[in-house]
Amino acid sequence: MTEGEKKPARVVVADDQTVVREGIVMLLGLLPGVEVVGAAGDGEEAVRLVAELAPDVVLMDLRMPRCDGVEATRRIRSEYPGTQVVVLTTFADDESLFPALRAGARGYLTKDAGGDEIVRAVESVLSGDAGLSPSIQRRLLERLSQPEPAPAAPEAPDGLTARETEVLVLIAEGFSNQEIARRLHVSTATVKTHINNLFAKTGLKDRAQAVRYAYGKGLVRLPAD
Repeated sequence: MTEGEKKPARVVVADDQTVVREGIVMLLGLLPGVEVVGAAGDGEEAVRLVAELAPDVVLMDLRMPRCDGVEATRRIRSEYPGTQVVVLTTFADDESLFPALRAGARGYLTKDAGGDEIVRAVESVLSGDAGLSPSIQRRLLERLSQPEPAPAAPEAPDGLTARETEVLVLIAEGFSNQEIARRLHVSTATVKTHINNLFAKTGLKDRAQAVRYAYGKGLVRLPAD
């Protein structure tokens, strides 16, 4: 590297689909300004690699086993603030976008993004800006420009207790089990019990469904700014 030349951004890629993950790694390997230092198959592995490698950026998928991308993003931004997160996912719906941004993601791209767009997003978040694709920026503007519904006190649906409803809202807001436990001053095991109970009552199977359910029932609302 010559004097004055920028060091490449050190990147970890997290995606549970092997073909997709390897394809992203191969693509980034052909681009200037990026060095892939690791690849993870789920959120738990992504957090471990961040602890081990201290990358500049994680390209994070959202729907992954063991630990999804939102929870992994929150843990990384909380425990390793020197690492930024850019979401790279198939999904651009509100239920995916807003929890990821609340969890601390600074960039959000869909998987049809080209290599140049990915590099620009990485550079943007490292310079302190947001790395959002044009379609995501439009989605944010459209959603935020919609009139705010009249506030109403949501009722607990499907026989949920007040505590189970509270846990559900915190899940929808992107909090991990450990963070919910600290916030409610209970054990992680108690949080897991509440989650198992509310999943059984509502027929939900995972956290992604819980987010959609909470928004659909009006238990949480999108931010006004």
